[in-house]
Order: sequence, then C-alpha cells, then structure tokens
Amino acid sequence: MTGEEFLYLHRHASQKEEARPQTVTDMERKYVYGIHGISQIFGCSLPTANRIKKSGKIDKAITQIGRKIIVDVELALELAGRKTGGRK
Repeated sequence: MTGEEFLYLHRHASQKEEARPQTVTDMERKYVYGIHGISQIFGCSLPTANRIKKSGKIDKAITQIGRKIIVDVELALELAGRKTGGRK
C-alpha cells in the first residue's frame, strides 16, 4: 500500500465515523471498578465500602474475576435500596 492509498483510506474512515451519530440511551450500563468504585457509589470510606461488599447485599451487581471487581452502578444502588425503580 502506498502512502497515498493509506491517506485516502484514512480520510474515508474518519468521514464515516463523523457522519455516524452517537446515540446515548438511558439503558446503557455504567460500571465502576474496585473497592474505590463502591466507595464512590455510596459516598463512603474504603473500609465501609469493603464491608458493603462483604455483606452480600450487592452481590448480584458485582462481577469479580481474580482481584478485579466490576460493579454495575444502577443495580448496586437498586439492591442497596438507595434508588427506586419507576419513580421520577
């Protein structure tokens, strides 16, 4: 591939990306990572976040692979009773 062909492909690729609208829906999942992420969700200290995790109340919102902890924010708040489902 020549430099000219590369530039042509690069320009075309960037134009297609710009033309495609970026839609953001309310149904997108938001995640936080680790004990620090849990403390951000609930606005608490790291030891308290660790106790929340160990309590098992938000286990359905937590995916843990080895030492990596991934928490679904919406589900964690729902399970902890801090968020009501259908009210606005």
